[in-house]
Amino acid sequence: MAWNEPGSGKQRDPWRDNGGGKRPPPDLDALIRRARDFLNRLFGGGGIGVGMAVIGILIAWLAFDSFVRVNASDTAIVLRFGQFSRLMTPGINFKFPRPIESVITVNIGQIRQTNDQVRMLTEDENIVLVDFNVQYQVTDARQFTFGVRDPDATLGQAAESAVRTVIGGSTMDTILSGQRTELMARAKQLLQSTLDQYKTGITLTELNFQNVRPPQEVKDAFDDANRALQDKQRLEEEAKAYASQVVPEARGDAAGTRAEAEGYKSSRTARAEGDAQRFNLVEAQYKAAPEITRKRLYLETMQDVVGHTPKIVDFTSGKNILSLPLSADGKGLAPDVAGATVVTPEPKKAAN
Repeated sequence: MAWNEPGSGKQRDPWRDNGGGKRPPPDLDALIRRARDFLNRLFGGGGIGVGMAVIGILIAWLAFDSFVRVNASDTAIVLRFGQFSRLMTPGINFKFPRPIESVITVNIGQIRQTNDQVRMLTEDENIVLVDFNVQYQVTDARQFTFGVRDPDATLGQAAESAVRTVIGGSTMDTILSGQRTELMARAKQLLQSTLDQYKTGITLTELNFQNVRPPQEVKDAFDDANRALQDKQRLEEEAKAYASQVVPEARGDAAGTRAEAEGYKSSRTARAEGDAQRFNLVEAQYKAAPEITRKRLYLETMQDVVGHTPKIVDFTSGKNILSLPLSADGKGLAPDVAGATVVTPEPKKAAN
């Protein structure tokens, strides 16, 4: 009630009643006595001290439960009456006390891992044991908490399915050879796709095949086959090395033979062309002086024929005396006439 109402010139007192009389002020002492009596009845006569202590504890509990400290590597999920409300960032955060709001903390900075061993059949119908390791990290706390019932179990089953898919589509030689890295990459991609499809909030960091081996029951036969494969690879490498050594040598020999043949061809061609030119010149000289040219050709031919024999032919029946210098030991001709041939033409017979 206002102290002054519009349209009235009187001062009005809010403690007065509607009839214009005064209303008595509230009795604070009576209120305190009634509160004390209520607490006494509630706590069996223990007094106001116990009630105030309970109220203080209640206030302290409400104040303590209203603040949450979130670590840097964590993400806090706030549930209001059991339903998702919001995410808390690292630091000090406020919330309503329980049971109004509750908090679930998820560590998103931790690298988690799971290991398993599976026995599976390869594409070429060989049995192999695979030990694999999966490392992962939580990137979406809400999906990790509410996406699936058991994220770790879901991850293990999805990882086994991905590994079986990749190993089952590959041969034993491919699995045991250097292509294992490609198989691990394919399994990781397939597993991540499955986890994203189920909205698990998990991101893979590594997927490794720690050990791939045949079962113990067929290990001996497998070792024999593996040794045979290694021998095959070794022989192939030796053959490639031999080919890389022999082929260049053969090509070099072929190139040398080809160059030699080209040189011989050029030499013979040049010699033939020279002989043809010399014959043309001799022919021209013969036409100019036939007798002289014939005699010169005869002498050159006889010199070529008997020029390399140590014999001396005398066509004069010993009538001409040949004086030939001997060597120092007297056992042969001197070096300047050694190998020379002296030919004395036989004189023509007189005509009858």
